Amino acid sequence: MLLDNENKKISYLFLILSSALYVYLEYFLPRTSFYTLTTLWCILFGMCYCLYKYSSLNLKTLFIAGIIFRLLLLAAIPPLSQDFNRFIWDGRILFKGLNPYSSTPKQWIESNNFIIHNAQQLFKAMGLLNASNYSNYPPVSQIGYLIAAIFGSKSILISIIVMRIQLIISDIGIYYFGKKILTILKLPQKNILLYFLNPFIILELTGNLHYEPVMVFFLVSSLYFLIVNNWKISAVLLGISINVKLLPLLFIPIFIGYFFRERIIKQSLIFSFSSLIKKRKNIIIYLIYVSIALGVNILLFLPFINDAFISNYTSSIGLWFKSFEFNASIYYIIRWIGFQTVGWNIIGTTGKVLPVFVILFIGYLSIFRNNHKSLNLFTSLLFSISIHLMLTTTVHPWYLSIPLALSIFTNYKYIFIWTLSIVLSYNAYSNPIFKENLGFVFLEYTLVALALVYDFYRQKRRIQKIRLFHKDTYRKSKI
Repeated sequence: MLLDNENKKISYLFLILSSALYVYLEYFLPRTSFYTLTTLWCILFGMCYCLYKYSSLNLKTLFIAGIIFRLLLLAAIPPLSQDFNRFIWDGRILFKGLNPYSSTPKQWIESNNFIIHNAQQLFKAMGLLNASNYSNYPPVSQIGYLIAAIFGSKSILISIIVMRIQLIISDIGIYYFGKKILTILKLPQKNILLYFLNPFIILELTGNLHYEPVMVFFLVSSLYFLIVNNWKISAVLLGISINVKLLPLLFIPIFIGYFFRERIIKQSLIFSFSSLIKKRKNIIIYLIYVSIALGVNILLFLPFINDAFISNYTSSIGLWFKSFEFNASIYYIIRWIGFQTVGWNIIGTTGKVLPVFVILFIGYLSIFRNNHKSLNLFTSLLFSISIHLMLTTTVHPWYLSIPLALSIFTNYKYIFIWTLSIVLSYNAYSNPIFKENLGFVFLEYTLVALALVYDFYRQKRRIQKIRLFHKDTYRKSKI
């Protein structure tokens, strides 16, 4: 009992100290203070891990603590990102009854048409690169920005508070459905804390107002309804998730294995057409599932489609593959090889080729793994998004929200280490001129690689123990 009381005292001390650090980081620390940010980030992660691994506080208490951490940031101006200014801009443009995909902020400012409140302030704060490009945020995100504009069309602070409330509600939804999935998978419910108490989620998403929690909420709820065999609701929710951010589109091929209920191609590489015929009903259900998800997207995009929409939107999306580069891993190695061989940056070619390898890898996971087993499904989803992030030219911190959420439903925890090491990418903002330090990028991905190797080793040992257990049980049953 004495040890339990001491554990609780230490846990409450960690919660109080974490609260103080969140307030300091969000309200007082500039993002140029890289080493202070990194030190406090690591301290917060250390306390988060201790609360997850060793705390005797119950889950409800730690859930309330996670809510309090987020509420403490409610009125903070995001210190680590300027993207929220574009969110507010798009929301106010939509509130005016205009199409946010039809023009750029720069076009409005250059025409001296300050159509929304705080136009010049938002334009300056969002940065010229953002202001010069057409919006690439899908309609559900735009609806979130619109809600902020409805309540705060003349106040940036009120807009921020309204957006942050949306993200907090989404995280609560992730917690709710996440616990349900963990129960079904017979995994520890405390795994949800690796998401809900994660400093990365609290600072990078709630703090910086990236709408990934909304996307993750619809994705997690979709997966819950899928594994409880309510696939129609699952399809609708998946469609909405895609319409928040397009990234969940990667997962559509993976789901065929869930509906097919076995490997499409056996490890022997024998393709059974008779099996396909027998499973035609399941294939039809899968096609309906995909059609519903994509149909929801089309319906949500329809109000915004005009003559310029397709060219504007695709040109904006294309920049992420052909022009932008930040915090990449394998791509940076290929880029270095390109400089050594041809003498220039080959992003234009590499940005088109690397997605092909991602598609091939996802195809392999789709047809060779038995994704009907729920644990295998989540693992395949995790690996598919991970390989995308490993091969893409741009990895912003908030991209890790999906793999982190998926990882809590698997036996792999390397993403938790990645959410810790991703802080090293903020070194680029510590310079007066934005510039990456490739030494920090190398350190970040070295830590991720080591964590991944350890995960594979731990998983191999786990499988060996299970096999030995079954073998021993079988032997004893024969005696």
